Amino acid sequence: MKKRILHYFIASLLLYLMPFVASAEAFDVKGLQPLSPYGVFSTFSAESLKQNKVGLGLGIEKVYDPGFYRATFNFAYGIHDKFELNFTLPYVTEWENRVDGFEDYNLGVKHRIIDEADYMPAVAYMLTVSPSSGKEEFTTEGSAGGGVILTKKIGPFKGHFNALYSSPQKAGLKSEYTVNLGSELAVTHDSKILVEITGKKNYFKNKIDLLEWRLGYRIATTDNVYTTLGAGFDIKNRTPDLRLMFSVSVILPPEKKNIRKIYEE
Repeated sequence: MKKRILHYFIASLLLYLMPFVASAEAFDVKGLQPLSPYGVFSTFSAESLKQNKVGLGLGIEKVYDPGFYRATFNFAYGIHDKFELNFTLPYVTEWENRVDGFEDYNLGVKHRIIDEADYMPAVAYMLTVSPSSGKEEFTTEGSAGGGVILTKKIGPFKGHFNALYSSPQKAGLKSEYTVNLGSELAVTHDSKILVEITGKKNYFKNKIDLLEWRLGYRIATTDNVYTTLGAGFDIKNRTPDLRLMFSVSVILPPEKKNIRKIYEE
């Protein structure tokens, strides 16, 4: 019953978004990104790093139509078990076959204000800022925003919902709105199937110009290293047409395992 309600919700959201979708030739600004495993591609989880834990991540994606490559460095730090500091720095190559350079770097703080309960999701809010630091073709000349994050686990299924907003400083750009739905399905103890639907009205247009569904697989290659493979596909005539993604993240220091010893007399 709960899965059926979730399917109805996703279908209704897509039907609502479809009339507003527009073809987009403008650059798709990456923005702040979650560190795996505390998110699904671009969808944040309300969960966060434990206090004093550090997370490092490197992601690479190939985008088709328009074609370019992007490398993304992520950093996260657990200020408290409920507070997490995030940093994202994207670098783009071969945009329009000629432009290479950094996007603006992004900073954010995520704070979980409600822990997950039997019938309630975990709830967090996020505050973000992006100083003017990127190449002219990619910068917003500074931006600030925030949003709300929900996470709920039901058996082997974990779902996330994000509603995010960002306001740029560059003249002529519009406010950006993003809605993300992400899910994780545990297939083994160390691996999960990932599904995401993301819709974005970006800085360059007043219509939703990015509507994409993404499918992927994440595996814990060791206790503290996570590898993710994924692909994104367009919905309803927009660009990019296809997105291939690969990322690796590491959480430090690794958890110490308690070793149980059995003594025989």
